[in-house]
Amino acid sequence: MKKTLLSIGLAAMMTTSALAQEIGATISKFDDNWLTVMRNGMTEHAASLDGVNLQMEDGQDDIAKQIDQVKNFVASGVDAIIVNIIDTSTGVAISEAAGDTPLVYVNREPDNVNELPPTQAFVASNEIESGTLSAFQVCNNLRADGKAGGARGYLMNGQLSNQAAVQRSKDVHDIIGIDMCNFMTLIDEQTANWSRDEAQDLMTNWMSSGEPFDFVLANNDEMAIGAIQAMKAAGMDMKDVQVGGVDASQDALVSMQSGDYDVTVFQDAFGQGSGAVDTALALVAGKKVDQKVYIPFKLVTPANMGDFLSKN
Repeated sequence: MKKTLLSIGLAAMMTTSALAQEIGATISKFDDNWLTVMRNGMTEHAASLDGVNLQMEDGQDDIAKQIDQVKNFVASGVDAIIVNIIDTSTGVAISEAAGDTPLVYVNREPDNVNELPPTQAFVASNEIESGTLSAFQVCNNLRADGKAGGARGYLMNGQLSNQAAVQRSKDVHDIIGIDMCNFMTLIDEQTANWSRDEAQDLMTNWMSSGEPFDFVLANNDEMAIGAIQAMKAAGMDMKDVQVGGVDASQDALVSMQSGDYDVTVFQDAFGQGSGAVDTALALVAGKKVDQKVYIPFKLVTPANMGDFLSKN
């Protein structure tokens, strides 16, 4: 009887061990508000699943370090790897470093996204929607404000090595190019590297020229908030300028509640994180998954912002 119980116990232990999955994740940098929410989506979802262990590394915006982290994950024998890529042009190098280990890119689209092998996938939101929704709503708001005869403004780009920044800025140019919105003219566009502080400095510099403007479009909320801070510091009435961005972060929604911020677009950071974990586990199990898993963007304005409070 004792022998039978011992055998059953050993079998249970072996089954538990066999089911355990090790996932290694490398994030472009930990010091980022939006990416922190995405990381929380990964860790909380992994913790809710039996036998799933998640090890997370900070890429510290260092491309070589991130590639080494992928190689180290492979050497340690993880079952799958999740990568929030630092430089979207390094997709080939990272995919090759992963080898046969299932790999999921999350949030930032690698340049080789259309050539990924069957063991790799991409989880994010379709960036064609993000900048388009934001810019088109600002266009509508400007028309409602009686400025369809001509409106001038600025565009703040994220890191130009990042596919999302490139696409979001292209979205803005595409919207300005349509008949309904071609009354909008860009005075200038420059990068502020997704940073609130850099955006505040850039906006301050733009305003020093004394050029009148009607709108500011930014690739993310952090830059939009930085621009707002600069405008308010200069004594501008935020009712006179339309500000649009992307992410619908909690700070952005607070700014919108106070009447300073006009348009943002909800990008489900938590959902992308948890979705990356699910996709990684599906690849480990040998299941067929879509190689591009898109989580929809949603337009956020003062009219519906209450639906998004505490979501990111």
